[in-house]
Amino acid sequence: MSYRLGACLVFLVCVVGLGVRPATAQEDPHAHHQSVGYVPRTILERPLPIRKGTGTVHETVTTSSREAQAFYDQGLAYLHSYVWVEAARSFNQALRHDGKLAMAYVGLSRAYSGLDDLNAARESLEKAQSLAAAASPREQRRIAIRASQLEALSDLTNSAKHLAYKKAIDDALLIDANDAELLLLRGNAEEPTAAGRGQRGGAAATVFYEKVFAISPDNFAAHHYLIHSYENIGQMEPALKHGEVYARLAYAIPHARHMYGHDLRRVGRITEAIAEFRKADDLENSYYSAENIPSDYDWHHQHNLDLLSTSYQYIGQMNTAEQLMKQAFEIRSVNVGLEFAKKEWPRFLLGRGRKQEALEAANALITGKYPRTRATGHLIAGQVLLSMNRMTEAKGELAEAEKQMRDAPGTVGGGSAGGIQPPVEPELEALRAEILLREGKTEEGRALFKEVERKLRALLGPDAWSQALFRLESIAQAAREAGDWELAEYTAKQMLEHDAAYAGSHYAMALVAEQKREKSAAEREFARAEELWRGADLELPELLHARAKMAALRK
Repeated sequence: MSYRLGACLVFLVCVVGLGVRPATAQEDPHAHHQSVGYVPRTILERPLPIRKGTGTVHETVTTSSREAQAFYDQGLAYLHSYVWVEAARSFNQALRHDGKLAMAYVGLSRAYSGLDDLNAARESLEKAQSLAAAASPREQRRIAIRASQLEALSDLTNSAKHLAYKKAIDDALLIDANDAELLLLRGNAEEPTAAGRGQRGGAAATVFYEKVFAISPDNFAAHHYLIHSYENIGQMEPALKHGEVYARLAYAIPHARHMYGHDLRRVGRITEAIAEFRKADDLENSYYSAENIPSDYDWHHQHNLDLLSTSYQYIGQMNTAEQLMKQAFEIRSVNVGLEFAKKEWPRFLLGRGRKQEALEAANALITGKYPRTRATGHLIAGQVLLSMNRMTEAKGELAEAEKQMRDAPGTVGGGSAGGIQPPVEPELEALRAEILLREGKTEEGRALFKEVERKLRALLGPDAWSQALFRLESIAQAAREAGDWELAEYTAKQMLEHDAAYAGSHYAMALVAEQKREKSAAEREFARAEELWRGADLELPELLHARAKMAALRK
């Protein structure tokens, strides 16, 4: 199609950020042996010191080397914060002090799963198994548990293998009931797949994490996993409590600051949340500089920028939001979740009325590595084309998205959160709904949109919660453009239920009230939007429009 031609230059700029690059004749066909997942072994094997502020954790392992024990503990601490590179470096350093430390190889196996390299994870486990005879019975059970987990990771849809993994931990707990690390693993195993690592737990997982405090009162890992678990079941006050403790106990870990920011944002303390995301960003940039490690080897960097940028978007500081969001978009994505998250950039551009730029960014997503990203790129391109009144092309994008989804797997490896794929299906339905609206099939399109909104609001976690808010805002805009003010009102009410502290929720309701000629309601909602945008860019169009409308209504 002709509109794709304008995206060629964008492709050249963004393709590296999406993890796709052309092959060259000089590339070594065996180069993958030189890396684990997306990180060169030379980085993973670099020596490092013992560091402060990573969180205190201790698990006695079979070694006569105090140094090996110390580096093992440090590696374990980094594992609990998903700092895969430094975890691997710590375990490798432990092995320099004691090459027969079987549990260090178990730790490496876990770090390599985090880096999305199951083959490397298996190789490290095999080394642990070869050393198991000299390990303690407790460590031998841990090696067997890891073997059971890897078996389940190789077949994530196999519930029997997941149950076998959980049973292996349960059997070990019958012998070692006061083993904090076993309890943490058991909480992880309560997630939907064996790839669970503390991010997608629910009420059942909290039981195991809470038990840890009787054994290890200041266990930062239990606090970390409880944040995620309470977020997932919508209990934000305990999540915030554990977030504060995690940030204090692991003050040098960017993810600890980031997690506290999660919950501050969720309870409406947006300025404090931005400060925490900024602290995480500063810690990361200092680390990259000091260690001479490229930022795209750290999965967390893009993720933190994603939440930082949308936090600025939330308060109406669009210039800063744009700068950070564009920066995140251009980072090489190392897994499907991060690549999928890049959808926020073209949606942001569309929301700002920059349709051609949004189309080009969507087309960059279409070149992505993963089917769900490519499908999402087609869906956003279709949404942009509808806003340009290019119906036929928009339908073509919907068909392309459906084709991509036919080939998309339902689960992924351990490197993506819990082995769960990002949710594209609501977006497929959303584009179908908008096409129906614009074709005049109002009742059918409206009903489908309402179901989409229900699904978006039901997604778990604070990231999905904030993304749903902005997506509701874009649906309200689409409804107004299509002339469906009933849907616009319904969606504005959904926004207010979802987050009444967001200025955009009140702005959307004010526009509806104005359309219905409800003067006092419109004035009230415009005034509330202006109040909540008090820290916004002075030239924010919505803020200027709200002020102009209030002035007119007061006359």
